[in-house]
Amino acid sequence: MSDILAELSHGQLLMVNSRRRNGLIIYKQFHAEFAGPGAAVGNLLDRDCKGVLAVGDLSLVSPKAHEDRQKAYLIRRQWIRLTQQITDNPLPFQRVQMILNQFENYFGAELVARMPSEAFALMVGVLPQTVEIVRYCPDHSGMKGRS
Repeated sequence: MSDILAELSHGQLLMVNSRRRNGLIIYKQFHAEFAGPGAAVGNLLDRDCKGVLAVGDLSLVSPKAHEDRQKAYLIRRQWIRLTQQITDNPLPFQRVQMILNQFENYFGAELVARMPSEAFALMVGVLPQTVEIVRYCPDHSGMKGRS
């Protein structure tokens, strides 16, 4: 992962291979972003990244043409919007449940279970403990207002 982090930090533009179920969680100083299939990573978008986490069988490719780069930037924006729609929910437990559902539907429950709670927490603005509660306590409905 350190080689990917170095490439992103040095401004190289890559894109997540759109032919695979894969993605990259990009840790920033105070949050994390998910770049899914087809999304641009690197360049000016991610010079401030502090770490990365591969999701699925990660494959990064170099966009060949100007149109490929433009499309990759648009797709990255769509992934950010999807996460923003989840974070617009004022209830922390619901935000966690929504992001977990999204990832489980796309990558499968087994892969998602192996992912760190901190990654999901940073994507939807909650504490890692909140993710743990949603993951491991079947009845957390009485705590919906807390984080």
